[in-house]
Amino acid sequence: MQPLFKSRQLPRWLLAVPVALALHGGAYAETVARYGISMADIPLTTGQPDRGAGAYQFTGHTIYDPLVAWESNIGTRPGKLMPGLATEWKVDPKDNKKWVFKLRKGAMFHDGSEFKADAVIWNLDKVLNDKSPQFDAKQSAQVRPRIPSIASYSKIDDYTVEITTKAVDALFPYQLPWFLVSSPAQWEKLGRDWNKFASQPSGTGPFKLDKLVPRERADLVKNTGYWDKTRMAQTDRIVLIPIPDALTRSNALLSGQVDLIETPPPDVVPQLKSAGFKLVTNVTPHVWPYHFSTQPGSPWADIRVRKAANLAIDREGIVKLLNGLAVPAKGQLDTTSPWFGKPTFKLTYDVAAAKALMAQAGYSQAKPLKAKVIIAQGGTGQMLSLPMNEYVQQSLAEVGIQLEFEVVELENLYLHWRSGVKSDMNAGKGISAINLGYVTSDPFYGITRFVDSRYVAPNGVNWGGYNNPKVDAAIDKIRTSFDPKVQDSLLAEVHQTMVDDALMLWVVHDVNPHVLSPKVKGFIQAQHWFQDLTTLKM
Repeated sequence: MQPLFKSRQLPRWLLAVPVALALHGGAYAETVARYGISMADIPLTTGQPDRGAGAYQFTGHTIYDPLVAWESNIGTRPGKLMPGLATEWKVDPKDNKKWVFKLRKGAMFHDGSEFKADAVIWNLDKVLNDKSPQFDAKQSAQVRPRIPSIASYSKIDDYTVEITTKAVDALFPYQLPWFLVSSPAQWEKLGRDWNKFASQPSGTGPFKLDKLVPRERADLVKNTGYWDKTRMAQTDRIVLIPIPDALTRSNALLSGQVDLIETPPPDVVPQLKSAGFKLVTNVTPHVWPYHFSTQPGSPWADIRVRKAANLAIDREGIVKLLNGLAVPAKGQLDTTSPWFGKPTFKLTYDVAAAKALMAQAGYSQAKPLKAKVIIAQGGTGQMLSLPMNEYVQQSLAEVGIQLEFEVVELENLYLHWRSGVKSDMNAGKGISAINLGYVTSDPFYGITRFVDSRYVAPNGVNWGGYNNPKVDAAIDKIRTSFDPKVQDSLLAEVHQTMVDDALMLWVVHDVNPHVLSPKVKGFIQAQHWFQDLTTLKM
């Protein structure tokens, strides 16, 4: 298979970065880490980053904090929920739809204003109340699908807020690491202008934004007044440099233009290792699937076609294509997950069985089923999007499935995802599947948000409109049970049904590879798409 892209020359401005930083570093004795990221642009800096889950490590949990945080500085086990700007939270025993959050005292925004309950309400209005002066459609589009349970909210006192969910939802706290809190005072100071706020943002996080040049760089500097003294940044300055092309990223690392990169080209990894660079990977709750439309008239509405697609893929071949930087998928989740269950449909490589299923459905190589899939050029979480998609395209053609790709930039892909398959931007173009990497770290993000009929897009990210009363009933029980063992058993049933229904074409699980210069110390590869950059040392 021929690669779909070639290495490009490094941008001229990038060549000047080391000199500029050396001069700056000499004057201020700064430690500086230059990070080549796989995105085409710096993610949104106003409070809710765009460009997907991977963006939270860059302009999310660096500049801002959530009410409920996720442990993302440990690599030896999965993380868990932990206090953030809320020190504790509990459900009201008299009304399980009400959650009370006790807020942290003494946390300060970068502009010097104090974090209190009013800021929480203001930020919830910022993304959920389109009648509020501070409502920001850009930020709302990013986080509204991530916090679909919220019905209302109110301030109880300066350090207590109450959030009411639409229905009893025992998994609700898992939604809150995605909701980040920006400064109302800074927004007022900048003339109530989110565009100005983007270049002068103010959160409560461990880094401040010092400089922003769209599509070129963002400089994050250590917040010496950060409230969590156990999580103080270990590097004075981190420079985020968008380099969307994988080979160009590797060249930047080899030539000393950057100190670490994400998602290296697999065939360049041996060269990087031999040059003294360190490859870091870890178990990552993240899957690379095709999410099918199950709507009437969809090419994927027939379960035989969905199962045939899953049987047509040589997942070990894709792992080989990625030089071992992936793990074959057996479902939405890894088999070690307590929520995997016991599916009867096995994701094996069986071309003969796939062809037989396609024949039963009325298709063959001579009379192929045709389908259009929207994919990304690349970006964090999309792994090596183009080569992998080409591999899938060729594999499915062998069993009578002819794919056409709509190739877009990652943020455009997210617009299509949030709008759902029935929207004009998808249905109008005949798009019946979407290729998008999914975080699977917790029950809500890994399972329920994709199969709950109440979350059919645009109400959530049940993109393909899946509707199964049996699954909805199980989710209702999960929501109303606060017993983890009961939750685990029911979640396993739901995942088992997802696999047996072949809801998606699951290909591989990511291992989130990074390559580090010998100068980089302290980088911890968490078992999540969230990464804590405060541990980074130079």
